[in-house]
Order: sequence, then structure tokens, then C-alpha cells
Amino acid sequence: MNRILSFRRLRAMLVKETIQMRRDRVTFAMMLGVPIMMLILFGYAINTDPKHLPAALVAPTQDRYTRAIVTALELTGYYHFTDINVSADEADKLLRRGDVSFVVTIPSDFDRRVDRGDSPTLLVEADATDPSVASGAVSTLSTVAQQGLAFEQGTVAVPPGALNVIVHKLYNPEGITQYNIVPGLLGTILQMTMVMMTAMGLTRETERGTMENLLAMPISPLEIMLGKVLPFLAVGAVQMTVILIAAKVLFGVPFVGALWLLLSGVLIFVMALVLLGYSISTVAQSQMQAMQLSFFFFLPSILLSGFMFPYRGMPGWAQVLGEALPLTHFLRLVRAVMLKGAGLADVQSTVLALIGFVVVFAGLALSRFRRTLD
Repeated sequence: MNRILSFRRLRAMLVKETIQMRRDRVTFAMMLGVPIMMLILFGYAINTDPKHLPAALVAPTQDRYTRAIVTALELTGYYHFTDINVSADEADKLLRRGDVSFVVTIPSDFDRRVDRGDSPTLLVEADATDPSVASGAVSTLSTVAQQGLAFEQGTVAVPPGALNVIVHKLYNPEGITQYNIVPGLLGTILQMTMVMMTAMGLTRETERGTMENLLAMPISPLEIMLGKVLPFLAVGAVQMTVILIAAKVLFGVPFVGALWLLLSGVLIFVMALVLLGYSISTVAQSQMQAMQLSFFFFLPSILLSGFMFPYRGMPGWAQVLGEALPLTHFLRLVRAVMLKGAGLADVQSTVLALIGFVVVFAGLALSRFRRTLD
């Protein structure tokens, strides 16, 4: 009579499962890779208090008080003036494109008004699309500017009201978090569904044994790929419509840009995603592997794209990795169009980057596709 528990049979079962797990290299890599990746990203790349934020300076006269204030702001670690002595129009374009986070405007008669004690005004415009980025830098602004002015004057502190610091939080003056999160959800949801659904599409053909029928048909690899990915464009259009309506009705997210520009960007982004999913399907041997590979791509996209954490708060190497992700560029596009009213000239580089992803993923998918079964 067989015993309920036999250590010999249990040992054989454990050996069998270990061998099977070792042969499934994708699953084994996920078991080791995901914890290590999360540890590195959360430990080194994530920073909720970004420093060295790019800023532009509008100052017709580079007097000693202006230089003192600029130096004091840079010493805080929050400001890094990348564009010095630009015009107001140029600074506005830099802010709308997202090239800078702040624009500091110092009037031409600033030094004369300081010497006369006329309480000059310092204007700072902040990109508040992501409230967490501007909060730390803005909170120290008035005190630091007054300290820099007092140091240049050789005094301990300037009198109350000697310097008026005006802060304009643009694009999201109330600091509403939903204005930043909800547009980002459009790209996140599209990526999560499009990549996974497309990746499992071709893999399902292989598992069900219907791939032979496709290979026997007089059809080219390009036609098979287009036939697989184009239906998902319609799915993405439905998801986009639902999210945009919900963003406006439920959360009151403003939409100040051109609808055609946003729709064009979404179309290019979705095309890149379905081609990426198709490329994954040519690598995966089962639907489970396709899902695991999709998740392995989805996780760094969430953490490094600027969706959950400030992009400029990450170290340089993490920003380089983020630039290699389609979601990073799409988030810049959708937030710039919806919240800033950016035009095509403002997001031209972002659109070209998304088109580049389409070309790369299409080439990868076609090169990986096999006309015959292994």
C-alpha cells in the first residue's frame, strides 16, 4: 500500500521541477532579474526631491545684484541656469517645450532700484505640470534671493519688503496632482494593454498549432505583421477615447492644445507599442513567456519615464535609460499638448523620437519573423 507521503517520490518530484524551471530560461531570468531591477531602480534612480533643475535667465543687464542672485540660487542645488540672457519669447518657448523648469526674469533697472531702495521685483515662472518638481525649489526661492542680495550689499539681511519675489506657477497653478497623473495614465494603460495583447497574439498561434496555416498561405511576413497589429490600433483608439473623456468629465483635466496633434501622437505611440509586442512574440515560446517579457519591459517604463517619479530627479544613467523608452517621450507629448497647449514645433523632437521607435521595432519584428517553424 502506497504511503501518503514518500520522501523518495517527493525528492523525484522536486528534481523534476528544478530541471523544468532551469530549462525555462525566461521564467528563471524573471525570478532573478525583477527583484534586482527593482532594488537598483528604487535604491538609486528614484528621487522625489529633484535637484539641478534647468532654468533660463531673462536679464537685459548683467549687473552685480543679478549675478549675486543667480549665484545664490545655484548654490541651493535646485537651480541650474542652462540658458543665460535669453529674451522673454525665447524663455517662453523653452518653458513650453520642457527644456527648462524655471524662468527667472530680472528687470533692466534692477540695480538702480536696489540702490534707491525702491523694492524691485523678481519674477520666477515655474513649470508646475508636475507639482512635486517645483515645490522644493519654489519654497526656498524668496529667502535665498534675499540672502544673495544682502550678501552683495554687505549687510546681514535686507529690510522687509526690500525685494518682491513673484512666483507664477504655470500650466497647473493650483498644483493638482491629477492634472499630471491622468494624462500620464493614457500612455501607461495603452502600453500595458497594447504590448501584452500583441505579444500574446502570435504566440497564441504557435501554441494552438495554427501557425502552420499562416505559413502555408501565399502571404508575406510584412502582410502577416500588418494583419496582426492593425486591429490593435482600433482597440487603442477606443481606450484613448474612454481615458480622455474620463479625464475631462471626472477629473476636469484641461485640454488647451490641438486635438489633431494629440491623436497623431497617440497613433504613432500605439503603432510603436504593437510592433514591440509583435517583436516580443517572435522571441517568446509560450503565452506565459510573452506575458513575462511584457512585464519586464513595463516595469522600468513606469519607473523611469517620469510617470510616477520626477524624471529630472533621476541620476544621469537612469535618464539615459529613460530616453530609450517610448513611454518617456509620449508622456512629454501628451502633457505638453494637453496642459501647455504646445504646437507641433514645440514637440517636434518628441514626435520624431516616437517615429524612430516605430522604425526600429518594425525592423526588429521583420528580422525576427520566421517563414518556417523550428
